[in-house]
Amino acid sequence: MKKISILLLTLLAQLTFANEYDWSKTGHRTTGEVAQRHLTKKAKKAIAEILDGQSLPLVSTYADDIKSDRTYKEFSAWHYVNFPADKKYTDVAPSPYGDIVLGIEKCMAIVKNENSSKEDKAFYLKLLVHLVGDLHQPMHAGREEDKGGNDIQLQWFGKGTNLHRLWDSNMIDDYGMSYTELADNLPAVNKNQIKEIQKGNVFDWVEESQDLANELYNSVEVGEKLGYDYSYKYWGMVETQLQKGGLRLAKVLNDLF
Repeated sequence: MKKISILLLTLLAQLTFANEYDWSKTGHRTTGEVAQRHLTKKAKKAIAEILDGQSLPLVSTYADDIKSDRTYKEFSAWHYVNFPADKKYTDVAPSPYGDIVLGIEKCMAIVKNENSSKEDKAFYLKLLVHLVGDLHQPMHAGREEDKGGNDIQLQWFGKGTNLHRLWDSNMIDDYGMSYTELADNLPAVNKNQIKEIQKGNVFDWVEESQDLANELYNSVEVGEKLGYDYSYKYWGMVETQLQKGGLRLAKVLNDLF
């Protein structure tokens, strides 16, 4: 009986953390793959040494993988930030639990610090790869009152979902491509366009995501039945955000190394 109770508690914990959605594994691996392709030789070498040869796509889901372990509970709030639609990130007092912007800055500081151990650099580098991806999922810069769209219930091809999950996984997973296929088929960009995308910093990028989130809040009504029409209209935004996430991650990593 004791073993059964422990098992049930473990499953409950896993389900609890599973409800904190992020870009799907395919989405994160796509941003990781895009970033991997745009690293400098110096950055590639340094990252390979820290990660023992693991690629960015491979480690991009690490921050989600550890959610079921309560040892890492303190990092849960790093996956998102919620602030009012009419405010800038810098206008609002930061959460005492942290948020995605503070998390990214902390990761960058530890990875850059020459005195950080290899173990710490590897851990926070993996988190950094993931968090920059999450930053570009617009609903990770949503509103506190609906938990970034998690409380906005919808129907996706006849099955229950919510606005946050729709953007985290439903559209990407239903598109049916692997992360390498997605990376291969993102819109072509030239060097000047890449430089334009990589402009700014994490504060600029979070407010850009918030602007998109505000648009997405207006794109649905509670209980609405969505399907092909919605995917047709917004798939381009999904691709753009995956690409921006990857290119900006590459910029962050190239600057660090």
